[in-house]
Amino acid sequence: MELHDVLEAPVWAALHGPHHIFAEHSGRAARFHPDVATFCALAPDAGPEAWPDLAKLAGPGADVLLAGPVPPVPADWALRHEIPGVQLAAVALDTAPDPSAVRLGANDVDEMLDLVARTRPGPFLRRTIELGTYLGLRHEGRLIAMAGERMHPPGHTEISAVCTDPAFRGRGLATRLIRALAHDIRARGETPFLHASASNTNAIRLYESLGFEQTRPTTFRVLRTPSA
Repeated sequence: MELHDVLEAPVWAALHGPHHIFAEHSGRAARFHPDVATFCALAPDAGPEAWPDLAKLAGPGADVLLAGPVPPVPADWALRHEIPGVQLAAVALDTAPDPSAVRLGANDVDEMLDLVARTRPGPFLRRTIELGTYLGLRHEGRLIAMAGERMHPPGHTEISAVCTDPAFRGRGLATRLIRALAHDIRARGETPFLHASASNTNAIRLYESLGFEQTRPTTFRVLRTPSA
């Protein structure tokens, strides 16, 4: 299945599309407002000239998170962390709303941050919830599972922050939330997609069993801008 080119650079596409209201720009670089998401992006056709733009945007000695291919990294930038990953898109996913899932809002953020801290599904900040719909499942009032929408390049929506309290794993809660989110995404005429660490074979196996298909490898890099 061929997908639109926006998925080759979903951060850039989102920041220049539906998520432009959260974008900060400098020349050939862009980023989400740092209270909303940690991702930065260089223009897909950018060359070495984009690195000073990103340094100006982030400031000296700052860590930036980039996803996907980038031009050669200058010698005065430090590689802090690198995670090989994969991108997957829904090609044969059965979707269904979940009557038990509740839409999470600003009053739920403290609980969401606590669940993220204990399960580590990936970057999630206090204002990340503003990027899209987040659904949760509760047990005796306590949030035990959640998932939501993050990057929104045109025609696509990323499912992210998929996590379950360790005491409630193995009950299909993540599957239910993914299907419910994908149901709404499909209703908007968009394609659900997601990312996973290449080493997280259990998650990849789950996503593929649900009807996602790997579209491309990707790399997540944390780089530190020059100190001066």
